[in-house]
Amino acid sequence: MKVHIKRQNQAVHFEASSELSPITVHVDGPESIGGEGKGVRPMELVLMALGSCSAFDLTTILQKQRQDIQDIQVDVEGERRDEIPNIFTKIHISFKLKGEIDEAKAQKAAELAVKKYCSVHDMLVNGGIEITYSIQIN
Repeated sequence: MKVHIKRQNQAVHFEASSELSPITVHVDGPESIGGEGKGVRPMELVLMALGSCSAFDLTTILQKQRQDIQDIQVDVEGERRDEIPNIFTKIHISFKLKGEIDEAKAQKAAELAVKKYCSVHDMLVNGGIEITYSIQIN
């Protein structure tokens, strides 16, 4: 896998692309270093990667269990340490499911999705980050 990152202005706005997709992602820094709000910040991308990786796996597992999934939303919140580098120390993933979904199956699916199948989770945990999750069914 390979990505390409290209500067878009004289500050810190970049456009990222991957050899696996024609989609581009705009990345920008905070105003304190010249950011202009033209993209997401790199640490936000880390949370997005964890949330989407877990959501893909959760969706697939629930579909295999023949659960009626009408909607899935994921919120991911990270706490960062004060000293530089400001790495994440704790991250919480909140899954919000809608549909005719068995709670026990959803709990087991979430555990598998987060702790067994999500590669992003494993990389972050191996780096010492505490990751928790919760699931809500409506």
